[in-house]
Amino acid sequence: MSTPAERHRFLCDEIARHAHAYYVLDLPSVSDAEYDALYNELLALEAAHPELVAPTSPSQRVGAAPREGFRKVERATRMYSLDNAYTEDDLREFDRRVREGHGHDELVVYVAEPKIDGASIEVTYEDGVLVLATTRGDGAVGEDVTTNVRTIQAVPLQIPEKRTLTLRGEIFIRPIDLETINERRRADGDPEFANPRNAAAGSLRLLDARLTAERPLRAVFYDLVERYFEHHHAMLAHLAAVGLPTHRREHLCRGVDEVIAFITRFDTERRALPFETDGVVLKVDDLQLRDELGFTARFPRWATAWKYAAETAETVLREITCDVGRTGALTPVAILDPVQLSGTTVSRASLHNLDQIASKDIRVGDTVVLQKAGEIIPQVLRVVPERRPESAVPWQPPTVCPSCGRPVEREEGVAALRCVNARCPGRLEAAVWYFTRRGAMDVDRLGQSLVEQLVREGLVTDLADVFALPGKRDRLLGLERMGDKSVQSLVDAIENAKTSRRFDQLLTALGIPLVGSVAAKLVAERYGDLRGLLDRDPSEVRQELETIDGIGAKMAESVARFLADPDVHAMLEKMLALGVVAKQPMKAARAEGGPLAGLSFCVTGSFEDKREAIWERIEAAGGEVHKSVKKGTTYLLAGEKVGKTKTDDAAKKGAKVIDWSAFLALLG
Repeated sequence: MSTPAERHRFLCDEIARHAHAYYVLDLPSVSDAEYDALYNELLALEAAHPELVAPTSPSQRVGAAPREGFRKVERATRMYSLDNAYTEDDLREFDRRVREGHGHDELVVYVAEPKIDGASIEVTYEDGVLVLATTRGDGAVGEDVTTNVRTIQAVPLQIPEKRTLTLRGEIFIRPIDLETINERRRADGDPEFANPRNAAAGSLRLLDARLTAERPLRAVFYDLVERYFEHHHAMLAHLAAVGLPTHRREHLCRGVDEVIAFITRFDTERRALPFETDGVVLKVDDLQLRDELGFTARFPRWATAWKYAAETAETVLREITCDVGRTGALTPVAILDPVQLSGTTVSRASLHNLDQIASKDIRVGDTVVLQKAGEIIPQVLRVVPERRPESAVPWQPPTVCPSCGRPVEREEGVAALRCVNARCPGRLEAAVWYFTRRGAMDVDRLGQSLVEQLVREGLVTDLADVFALPGKRDRLLGLERMGDKSVQSLVDAIENAKTSRRFDQLLTALGIPLVGSVAAKLVAERYGDLRGLLDRDPSEVRQELETIDGIGAKMAESVARFLADPDVHAMLEKMLALGVVAKQPMKAARAEGGPLAGLSFCVTGSFEDKREAIWERIEAAGGEVHKSVKKGTTYLLAGEKVGKTKTDDAAKKGAKVIDWSAFLALLG
């Protein structure tokens, strides 16, 4: 029988291996349920044996509380931009300069790699452990985003490599994941991300790493600062061999003619890639030759970036309508003459918000230029003013909701209109659609058109009614394109969702304002299931949630307000009556009997020991660590250089301020 330490090491290795298969290789090695079982066992083991928790444990990816800003980091080796090439002549001129700088006329071997459109990053591993991650910044100075990068599943926290590795790479979001992100942002009334690059860059610089953890960020590394290899392609092979994410699509080209042939071929191949790429990066493979070539003031002389021309199309905008989100936010949509773009027919494009329509002066009847962000999401780049008809006038936003006809409102300073009718059918359709998506209740047989039919026909009047549909088979058979097989598939998916989804997934699906998947998990672990939450008074829930590290006062108030709504409470009770289970695997209780059992600590100021070591010491003795002072925090452990704000906050929230000697006395 293995010891707890041996089992912990096994679980960490297994979880890391499965995460690498899923997030890096795109080859899932276990089901979601099997992965969750391993992860929950790890959490239980660490709760029972806090001394086993280490920075490299998968459990430590969750993210920390919000920060006030990012620390600036000056890097030893500057990150340069790349010069661009747009024509075959540009490529041949680049090759000529390389050969001339080399002093020989023989063919140069280049490595051609996909140019991933994301946010540049530098990551450092020391003795195999991830210790630092910084943004590109101005090339010489970046911002410390280590906490955020630790939440990215594709980036290993530990690798089997003892040498220092300083890696350059890209953080990105796949276009298919951007659709899911924007779907939620539309529903919440937030502006959509225009493209995957903007989404990745914005996610990387969120001050609250718990929000970063909710974003489906990916990573690839494509360069190494340290000189351990003679050739670039050998370096890439080594990075992949030690478990680091690389694009795995590098191609060796002997001479510029092979480069041009690869670029032509790759223009077709890139459309099938899971990430957005707008070009090809060419690098001299021989690292010694790179040293000879050196840098200009702005670019390396040994690399360039080929940029493909973005595919665009022109068409006529016939109408501007508005989609209604689940919070009532109205998103303007362009209705277009159908046009072919990047292999699909486009007849609709989001216009994002009122300000974008105004800034681009988009009018009905305009000829507009379209482009697909990430080869997937159609967007209006600009209008063609010289083709504007005389009848075109500026668009007037609606004064009533297009779904229910009730007046709409616009909040001051917000670029969105909002329907405030809680019973608006458009809001319900959006809520049901969001409720049944994969990351929520996963009723995959409920498509958009079917949701619209269900609401229109009165089969679904609230979210709970989704679970009543199995008892309405005859009415389902009367809907468009719903035969026996389709109805049975839908019924099976709904019955499965009743019993297979966790409580945190149900809470996420409900769309409680301010509550994302990370916060939903904290709430779910506190109450166990829906019955446990509904049996509590909303005011008690608010007070209890405020004591949980990771849930702030605004979030706790949002949950309490949601539960206090009598319509919401009735709808949730109906879910239970219809057989929704949604249990949450609970963390094992903290080890009892330690000298700090039942006590909680927030640590601030400077100490001889690192703060992480103090946290580990507290937890090993049975205590609980709070990253900030909350109601219920027992002690504020204060070192040197403690600000008055912290001690005042402790006084307001009832935490006693103690110094290091008093802390040691508590430890005994």
